[in-house]
Amino acid sequence: MSTAGTAEVAVRHILSDKVTGGFLQPRTRTITWTDAHYVVKRPSSGKHTVELTCTECSASLLAEVRDRATTRTLAAVLRVVGIVCAVVFFAALAYAIHEGGKTLPEGQSLPVLFPISVVAVVVTFVAGPVFYLHGRNYNGVSMLDAPKPRRRHRIMPVKAARSRVRTRR
Repeated sequence: MSTAGTAEVAVRHILSDKVTGGFLQPRTRTITWTDAHYVVKRPSSGKHTVELTCTECSASLLAEVRDRATTRTLAAVLRVVGIVCAVVFFAALAYAIHEGGKTLPEGQSLPVLFPISVVAVVVTFVAGPVFYLHGRNYNGVSMLDAPKPRRRHRIMPVKAARSRVRTRR
């Protein structure tokens, strides 16, 4: 576990990324990786850059570490934005169902807010869970852009980097 002045991260080296299936079969994506765990020290204020080394290929990766207060604030803001998206989703969905279900007299069109509410439903349906989950998993450590041969790496919070193979359908 990490203490108050540190963050525990995993440098993930992606070994393979295969997509199987096709036209009549369900698509399955299988990602295989290996990871090395590191404990990085947080700065007392602001952010600083640390160098992490991949144990699989000896690549040097730069990561940016934020202080604890900023990390907590950003994580809370991301979770709140996710919750606000959920509220907007349900309000816009209720409005779209209410206005879309009306029988209008001939020559009259739907209000201008109807297409806006449909767009809000679609956007918040995706954005709400993404913001909320990113806020729950945010640990204040992010990888700086790696050169092309090192793009097969990710820096993950340790609690999210447990298994070696992940399959998506």
